[in-house]
Amino acid sequence: MATDWLGSIVSINCGESLGVYQGRVSAVDQVSQTISLTRPFHNGVKCLVPEVTFRAGDITELKILEIPGPGDSRQCGDSQQTETGVPGVGCQVGPSQNGTGKVLKKPMSSSAPQNIPRRTDMKSQDIVISPQQQCSKSYMDRHMETLTQSKGFRRRHNSWSSSSRHPNQVTPKKSGLKNGQMKSKDDECFGDDIDEIPDTDFDFEGNLALFDKAAVFEEIETYERRSGTRSRGTPNEKPARYRHDENILESEPIVYRRIVVPQNPHKEFCTDSGLVVPSVSYELHKKLLSVAEKHGLTLERRLEMTGVCASQMALSLLGGPNRLNPKNVHQRPTVALLCGPHVKGAQGISCGRHLSNHDVHVILFLPNFVKMLESITNELNLFSKTQGQQVSSVKDLPATPVDLVINCLDCHENAFLRDQPWYKAVVDWANQNRAPVLSIDPPISEMELGIDAKWSLALGLPLPLGERAGRVYLCDIGIPQKVFQEVGINYHSPFGCKFVIPLHST
Repeated sequence: MATDWLGSIVSINCGESLGVYQGRVSAVDQVSQTISLTRPFHNGVKCLVPEVTFRAGDITELKILEIPGPGDSRQCGDSQQTETGVPGVGCQVGPSQNGTGKVLKKPMSSSAPQNIPRRTDMKSQDIVISPQQQCSKSYMDRHMETLTQSKGFRRRHNSWSSSSRHPNQVTPKKSGLKNGQMKSKDDECFGDDIDEIPDTDFDFEGNLALFDKAAVFEEIETYERRSGTRSRGTPNEKPARYRHDENILESEPIVYRRIVVPQNPHKEFCTDSGLVVPSVSYELHKKLLSVAEKHGLTLERRLEMTGVCASQMALSLLGGPNRLNPKNVHQRPTVALLCGPHVKGAQGISCGRHLSNHDVHVILFLPNFVKMLESITNELNLFSKTQGQQVSSVKDLPATPVDLVINCLDCHENAFLRDQPWYKAVVDWANQNRAPVLSIDPPISEMELGIDAKWSLALGLPLPLGERAGRVYLCDIGIPQKVFQEVGINYHSPFGCKFVIPLHST
């Protein structure tokens, strides 16, 4: 009877040391108690030898995966099919005492991997075993049960399972269904056959080409035009965009010309906001300062206000907070302040005092005169209390370029000073130093300037300055509005929240 098991596919467990072998039975020797497998697999990996032989003492467990029948049909195993196309769970084979076929009922084992039945609740399975398929007791002393697909025989087993079912195979009983509505949650999630998944990828471009966007928008626009509803926007419409400084609320139009002078201005400037600032003649500017002094805006106040505004502009030109930082002691800026013996020079000395108070290295040039103006004497007295340096000779000025040159040499009245040797020497030094120049209250364009400025700072209202004055800035020296009206100027402050603003040529 041992020869009846030839050709069967079995799984032999030889313990932890040898592992599990699977293959087709090629020889069974009852005398030597050995069994041989052809084309064996060891722990799911195909062996290099074509045949292996096992002794009965090495076998811990023997399981039959497939039993050959008449016409090479399979009677039991995990490849058998039920009426619903579900693989069976295997059978347990045991010897019959009376030599006849025996029906064994084997419940589902939890020790071996099993396929999940779909749309059926298989609790038990009836298998018919013929007498020719019963083994001798020496090999059937241990129970043998069929398994589901193993790792090494998965692809082979799929090809074997494609054959017809054994005629004696009994389909599993269906239970657990009520009117075909009750389904297991696992069946719904994992019960689909993997062969039903399509292999082709979804054609996104082809499906997108089916959508005609232009036609859809045209249809929506036509419908809204006919029904009179408000358009929600089409691809051709662009929403209105505003800058961060624009007011989206409607308001009265802005009057850009708020300053009107009695005389026709020779030159006009405009601010960043577009407000027109006309220039005034030197005579009107001098009259404006005289009326303001009569109302209490004294020369000392004007000098202090001019010094503060000029120093603020100079600090910005030097780098502002990025340069003037307590951590940047090694980057202390140097400013050369060139002043003449007049009121313009006193304004520069006031500016130098404020710069020195802000940790700027100031070198003040002022020529020696027997008698100085009282305003200059007072400003020099205050400047001497700072860390600033005062020189009276061009030789004491720095030979290396400085960070900024502030020019206060020129005056509106005393034009003869340009003929002095000290004036010419200072002008030559400033032109050779090649540092940027800031002029404070420069004279009008008709008077020739010795030093070309990059920036010029005007007081109150600008004079008609020429191109050599560079970019013009305007500072507020605190003249009240009624003082402007008294000299015939219709004035509205263009400064806003600042004391120094840039002017642009129109």
